[in-house]
Amino acid sequence: MKYGQFCPIAKAAEIVGERWTLLIIRELLMGTTRFSDFQRTLSQISPTLLTKRLNLLVDQGLAVRKAPQAGKRAEYHPTLATKELGPVVIGLGEWGMRWARGQMNDDELDIELLMHDLCRRMDPDKLPGGETVIHFLFSGLEDFAQWWIVIGERKRELCVAHPGKDPDVRIATDPRTMVEVYAGDLPLQDARRGGRLEVAGARLLERSVAEWLPLMAMAHVRPEAGKA
Repeated sequence: MKYGQFCPIAKAAEIVGERWTLLIIRELLMGTTRFSDFQRTLSQISPTLLTKRLNLLVDQGLAVRKAPQAGKRAEYHPTLATKELGPVVIGLGEWGMRWARGQMNDDELDIELLMHDLCRRMDPDKLPGGETVIHFLFSGLEDFAQWWIVIGERKRELCVAHPGKDPDVRIATDPRTMVEVYAGDLPLQDARRGGRLEVAGARLLERSVAEWLPLMAMAHVRPEAGKA
């Protein structure tokens, strides 16, 4: 994409304005390194296009591809140039929360992004000591209806198959409710009182769910009444 202008905004847009590029940068800034994890958090992008975009970021100096070690795959890491985009990405996200959200369509309720984001934002210090297994059960889904987060002081694992350990707590809901709670649109207590979300398991975890179940990083930004 070329704009044919010397304007630095135009030059920057030539690099980051291609479809999916900003979301890949978002993931780099959030610590995603492996190709398979990019695929999970960007489930709608094809492997071919993801490879093309990652290679472009490497060529443009926004990512470093580290050669694979024995038994491992290559990893991608942000450069200083990408890290400097951090405030820009946050600002764009806050603007999007305030002005560009509107009503979420069903096809935007990306369960894979939701669960990966929940997992990486969960704070083990807000959970009891040792290892905690949290089971999520989503109604209305044919695929990926069950997820498990296994989290401890030095462990953080997201599973789509039973991890072989009994859950300490179970959250049963539907994708829309979970996304609305996570985005700060629906208070957790309202979702529970209305029967849209159920929590069952260890009493300590039940009572403290509002403390350990994280919200989206930008949940504090509320949508404006009008549209952009």
